[in-house]
Amino acid sequence: MSNVALNQAVPSKTNVRSWLAIVVLGIAMFTVVATEFAPIGLLSSIASDLGRSPATVGLIVTAYALIGAGSALLSAVLPNQFPRKPLLIGLMLMLAAANGLAMIAHSFPFLMLARVIGALSHGVFWAMVAALATQMAPPNRTGLATSIVFGGMSIANVLGVPLLNVIGQSWGWRAAFGTLVAACMFTALLMVIVLPQIKTAGSVGFATLASVLRSGKLWRVYTVAIFTVAAHFGAFTYIEPYLRNVPSIAPAMIAAMLFGFGAAGLLGNVLTGALIDRFMKTVIAVSLLLMCVSLIGLGTFGLSSGVGPVLTLLVVWGAAISILFIGIQTWVLRTGGEAAIPASAVYTTVFNSSSGVGAVLGAFVLNNAGLSAVMTSAGLAIVLAFAFVVLDRVKHTRGGNIDA
Repeated sequence: MSNVALNQAVPSKTNVRSWLAIVVLGIAMFTVVATEFAPIGLLSSIASDLGRSPATVGLIVTAYALIGAGSALLSAVLPNQFPRKPLLIGLMLMLAAANGLAMIAHSFPFLMLARVIGALSHGVFWAMVAALATQMAPPNRTGLATSIVFGGMSIANVLGVPLLNVIGQSWGWRAAFGTLVAACMFTALLMVIVLPQIKTAGSVGFATLASVLRSGKLWRVYTVAIFTVAAHFGAFTYIEPYLRNVPSIAPAMIAAMLFGFGAAGLLGNVLTGALIDRFMKTVIAVSLLLMCVSLIGLGTFGLSSGVGPVLTLLVVWGAAISILFIGIQTWVLRTGGEAAIPASAVYTTVFNSSSGVGAVLGAFVLNNAGLSAVMTSAGLAIVLAFAFVVLDRVKHTRGGNIDA
């Protein structure tokens, strides 16, 4: 890998403006992720308003993920000379339009159409943002840059999903999507003001994409991502109905518990920024183990316990998945080297496909075995991801480089 090659794309030396631009990309990630996850905190109200079951409405999460997976590959073949700043701003405005359409949707098919439009912008944006952030950071701070960008995801979980849930309960789910329109427009303005003109470094194009798809090293990372992401979204898509069934829980507590999940994710994000550049695979392995324990706990005794135990397990899960999102993305960028953009594009495709498949499998388990089984099965899937990380770590230990 040549992180130096990535940083050569930015002609000016790394300075305060560069880190400010990375922070703005983190804000953009917040907006993108809040839009993606919005239906999760609004599932019951959308289902009630449009006359569909929660499992059916959950399919808008699936469709969003699968379409985003396909659109992500576009970023892998765009020419290096294509200016990324106007593209990123245009994608954010497209997301604003999609949220506006969702806000006025009066039927499930119309809402699905709005989400399809949003997903087309989501995939391309997500695939580029982390790799572009590493171009602005020093070579030995790529993990930190990734952590800042994915801090937007953590904050979306801390503030975005719970806030949208509160807005949905108070003023209706349409008002929640209206809030997202405003967030998208504000983010686009920040990007106009702060982002430099960015051209990608390293290799892109169909030949490089084909090389990425043939890489055994990258597919080991992608396999870990497949099980991790599918497990997370298979469970988290239905977390709001799950929490409604916790004994003695008040409706207002649901937003508070989602806030606890997100706050733990933000803490995990901070810890990752401090550790990921030195102990990447160790951090990933420990986080997978913690996520596995929390999901199986939710599945085996969560709905027979109470608010306290469930909140504790949610906090562990929230911290673990935040660390994993950053850790696996960093692993992809390190392994991809000069092909970081195409490698990240394929990862985005894998990520979104896996989240979509996870939501479908979660709906299947929900309809056939119930909410507890959704959590337990997700925990068992994490066992497979953990096994792949351990095997990869053992291989590099024999080669003398544990966290390579």
